[in-house]
Amino acid sequence: MGEIYALTTAVIWSFAVILFKRSGERIPPFALNFFRVGLASLFFAATLLVMREPILGVAPLGDYLILIASGVIAIGISDTLFHKCLNMVGAGINAIVDCLYSPMIIYFAYILLGERLSFWHYIGMVTILAGVLLTTRVEPPGGSSRKRLVAGIFWGVCSMVTLGFGIVIAKPVLDRSPVIWATAVRQIGCFLAMVPVALLSPKRGEIFATFLPQRHWKFMIPGTFLGSYLALIFWIAGMKYTQAGIAAILNQTSSIHILIFASLFLKEPFTRFKLAAAILAIGGVLMVTIGT
Repeated sequence: MGEIYALTTAVIWSFAVILFKRSGERIPPFALNFFRVGLASLFFAATLLVMREPILGVAPLGDYLILIASGVIAIGISDTLFHKCLNMVGAGINAIVDCLYSPMIIYFAYILLGERLSFWHYIGMVTILAGVLLTTRVEPPGGSSRKRLVAGIFWGVCSMVTLGFGIVIAKPVLDRSPVIWATAVRQIGCFLAMVPVALLSPKRGEIFATFLPQRHWKFMIPGTFLGSYLALIFWIAGMKYTQAGIAAILNQTSSIHILIFASLFLKEPFTRFKLAAAILAIGGVLMVTIGT
């Protein structure tokens, strides 16, 4: 079942990314992520109430701390960087950069969990990196500069590094925890950590204004429901019920969906450089699959 959950995550997340791109055209990265995490926390709290499941006293304190740390790193930090990258390079290039997700999960699983690395893992990682580097030759979106394109790709790489580390450190806890409960703890814990950051920000008025009714909600709310609620549940379930490396590879099929959706709904051009980068990156993911 873990493989099915991981593939479902990819489809749901692809739709969410398109909605996040439309939202990010007007909402800054941290503000958008703060809204996402806050609203998703409400979704998860409501889900636990309906299920009559408690959130406190379910596991040892150490498990709570690990899940909260995972949420802060893989949601609070990583998703803010993800939105920054998405705004700067567009959904198509972002999808190619996101192919680093698989090698980052596999690398940290090797370092922290002792999962083995094969020859094909190394070759696949190098191929994916080649695809990401090739995206720097893609024409910058919307007439922006190449410097902005490279900076956006850099933030995307940082997003994948923090995402990989954040989820792998929680893998042992996820293996022995209920899916909804673990996901809720990560999300709510992350939001509580982000609140003081938002309050101390000189742009706190702009950040908290995202919770006031506005026209951007037509993208922000469905994007949050799909990307920060449904996709996250399926993502955690995939990580729980199969190996971290296998789940990561199946999650990665979202890159194909995003490239198609970005072309159809955002009218992003599908150039030869972008095609070549996508082939390299996705080919690298398949090589990693062979080695798993």
